[in-house]
Amino acid sequence: MRITPEQHRHITGILKKHFGQGSRIWLFGSRINDQAKGGDIDLYLEPEYQSAKDIVAARLAAMAELHQALGDQKIDLVINRHQGPRQPIYDIAKTSGIEL
Repeated sequence: MRITPEQHRHITGILKKHFGQGSRIWLFGSRINDQAKGGDIDLYLEPEYQSAKDIVAARLAAMAELHQALGDQKIDLVINRHQGPRQPIYDIAKTSGIEL
């Protein structure tokens, strides 16, 4: 896993702060490959909060705070509210990713 312990702490702390302490978070994509170089930080989230209004507000606040904490990093945040059509990326992120 190619994030530092400090980045791990920032990611989990910030996302749980904004989406609820019961939220589950996975790192997936190139950052789970220790041999790879570079790449954006791909995060998959199953939030505790389920209201669309709460999710939109939380996403805006969390992304701003993540960028302040992590610096100039490209961060992709995939959010699964378990409502609506199931997206293939949800299964890919959970099966190939590492839960933080």
